[in-house]
Amino acid sequence: MNYKLLFSIAVHLMRSRLKQTIIAGAGVTFGIAMFITLVSFMYGMNDLLDGLIINRTPHVRLYNEIKPSENQPINLSKEHKNEVNFIHSIKPKDRGKSIYNAKSIIQSLKLDQRVIDVAPKITTPVFFNSGTIEISGVVNGIEVLTEQKLFTLNDYMVDGKIEDLQQNNSIIIGKGLSTKMLLNKGDIIKITTPKGSLASMKIVGIIQIGIAEIDDITSYTSLSMAQKLLGAPKSYITDLQVKVHDITLAPALAKEYRNRYHVDTIDYQTTNSQFETGTTIRSIISYAVGIVLLIVAGFGIYNILNMMIFEKMDSIAILKATGFSGSDVKWIFMSLSMVIGICGGVLGLLFGFVFSSIIDMIPFNTAALPTVKTFPINYNPMFYGIGITFALITTFIAGLFPALKASKVDPVEIIRGK
Repeated sequence: MNYKLLFSIAVHLMRSRLKQTIIAGAGVTFGIAMFITLVSFMYGMNDLLDGLIINRTPHVRLYNEIKPSENQPINLSKEHKNEVNFIHSIKPKDRGKSIYNAKSIIQSLKLDQRVIDVAPKITTPVFFNSGTIEISGVVNGIEVLTEQKLFTLNDYMVDGKIEDLQQNNSIIIGKGLSTKMLLNKGDIIKITTPKGSLASMKIVGIIQIGIAEIDDITSYTSLSMAQKLLGAPKSYITDLQVKVHDITLAPALAKEYRNRYHVDTIDYQTTNSQFETGTTIRSIISYAVGIVLLIVAGFGIYNILNMMIFEKMDSIAILKATGFSGSDVKWIFMSLSMVIGICGGVLGLLFGFVFSSIIDMIPFNTAALPTVKTFPINYNPMFYGIGITFALITTFIAGLFPALKASKVDPVEIIRGK
């Protein structure tokens, strides 16, 4: 088979129907470009939201939850089940929020090859006081450098940096809290602890996570400072935040750690189940729209090749009458289809990248996300690979059926005019 000759015939057929060929190629180009743009933009948005929610959440959290007593008095009185039992003021058992033997657990977790690192934390409710204003909120006592390593808090700092918490009596407050209390970096804020103690702390930074409910009540201080506020020993830790290399292992690890260390655990999937559902739906919609565009482009190629076969019946008959086989004719039309697919696909990738870059430069200013300046775009090479692969598959299928029809043309009937 002389592939060079067959390819030159395919090129000649394309030139003879240049307008229709350009339209078919433009359909593929548009489909691929829109697919790349939509998926890149949607995944960029997902990455942004992941940064706000999932990346701010430990993969596995170890803590002590307040629970009712497992053995209630009524359950111990089975021998009196036919009698009247009066139970008064059964309160939940106070196991304490502190994790028993927390430092040994941290050392054990750090030796686990599946774990990136562990960030100890103290969470306590407080009252923030400034003049006559008193707002209930939360202080998070953190191990500064470890927290920055795992959760990149500096990405959300409006003023100052997280490392400033290593100073004595320092605190970083949420943007919503600073706005309500008219406080700025360098000001002094007074804090009332659950035990009634009053402490004055210097504001060394303002943080804005981007979620109003968090920014209105949250503040950060060092782990040691939080222990001093509560009058607690250095062993006092309420949360252990674990990040792992393979995030899919988080649910299984949560169960494993619960049984091993006898504490309550929760994984990030349970914490953010509704958010993850929304992310999955957005991704499905993006792929669905892009694939529909490519399928529509494939139908356009199919129609154009089908019409070309009907218009070129005489040429096909002459080719077969002069010794070209059915497989030769099929190869000619398949070549024509794949050339359209390859050229349209490559141009589609190029235009998709250009459109994505344009979106990436559009200003995106919002008070909720001060660190985000433009619309987010994900330039994952996988999207481009999926786009060109689907373009080739679509054009191959679109060209296959017309090519099979052309290969079965009977030259004798065509020449006789039947």
